[in-house]
Amino acid sequence: MQRMNRDNKHFWNRYAKFYDFEIRRFNGQAYSEMYRLMESSLLPDMDVLEVATGTGLIAVNIAAYVRHVEAIDFSPKMIEAAKKKKAPDNVRFSVEDATELSFPDHTFDAVIISNALHIMPDPAKVLSGISRVLKPNGLLIAPTYSHGHFRDSSWNLNAKILKLIGFETYSKWKPDEYIEFIRRNGFLAERWKILNAAFPLVYLEARKVE
Repeated sequence: MQRMNRDNKHFWNRYAKFYDFEIRRFNGQAYSEMYRLMESSLLPDMDVLEVATGTGLIAVNIAAYVRHVEAIDFSPKMIEAAKKKKAPDNVRFSVEDATELSFPDHTFDAVIISNALHIMPDPAKVLSGISRVLKPNGLLIAPTYSHGHFRDSSWNLNAKILKLIGFETYSKWKPDEYIEFIRRNGFLAERWKILNAAFPLVYLEARKVE
């Protein structure tokens, strides 16, 4: 597992220079829709944590809707790219592991983790940490790609090729399976929608259950 984690980080460090281009080319419409949905749920007095921020696209785009955004990623190169953006003053980028969040309990009104849980070796552990740093009844916004439909298709071959270069999809949920996974880990789904992206993208909002 440690070797896979190192390989995964190496992949994302190398991929950082292409990340924004790929998102805009293949998922630009879906991301625009996510920003609109987030705007309708985030409030001006919220302190927000974004886990797995990548190059900071979401953090920069939602900053105007909230009080503060703490945006983290385990890839130093991703954070380096994020810091090169002209970010609003209420956004702070830092390198941090999603499985070992350093923030105190009940720090954030909302946590965003976008398109990341499916590529994390232990997504339940990540959700446990997110729950800890969320305030009671805090908002979780957790869009993620739904690869479950491709279990018996050529996607399996593509996945094996990607794994060889360090990219691995650990969880291949269908939308209903993903929502159930979120529920089992202490969150109640409030809103979800399938967005048109390179792969089916489940946009999900849920509340922390005490």
